[in-house]
Amino acid sequence: MATSSLTVGRQTLAALRVFLVLTVLLGVLYPAAVWGVGRVAFHDQATGSLIRHDGRVIGSSLIGQRFTGPQWFHGRPSATDYSGDASGGSNLAASDERQRAAVSARRNALSRFGGTPPPDALTMSASGLDPDISPAYARLQARTVAATRGLPVGTVQRLIDAATTGRAAGFLGEPRVDVLRLNLSLLRHTGEK
Repeated sequence: MATSSLTVGRQTLAALRVFLVLTVLLGVLYPAAVWGVGRVAFHDQATGSLIRHDGRVIGSSLIGQRFTGPQWFHGRPSATDYSGDASGGSNLAASDERQRAAVSARRNALSRFGGTPPPDALTMSASGLDPDISPAYARLQARTVAATRGLPVGTVQRLIDAATTGRAAGFLGEPRVDVLRLNLSLLRHTGEK
């Protein structure tokens, strides 16, 4: 009986030592190493891909923002009003009457631009925070933005082209335009603060 309790005691002590060693290795040292590598090798991504204007943080290239007024390019519709702490879509099926009504209302609202709105102008992204729009949606808005700002449409089109990112690795995804960066380039071009 004494030998059995001695064995259980030794096994418990060994298990406790393994637990403590693994806790320090996997709960402290490994996360600290990953954090350190991220901060050094991928600083921009590790700090939230922040975008600055005149020394102030004005957003992130990863999270869409609401822009109002005809002088700005607008992003995709958002079920969360671009609130980062409430990310999520509407979860309405394409056949749902509320979804059809929302798409129809957006189509009517975008009719002022002329042309056929692309799908990303009519539907929400899954996260509700998509920072990008298609080049087609940016081009649809170009004439109105140019007229409101008193710029030639060709100038605004060149800003869109400069803000367009191609497919990842040349074949993944679709070309896209970061709305915040495009609106910042408008500010720089017009000299606004």
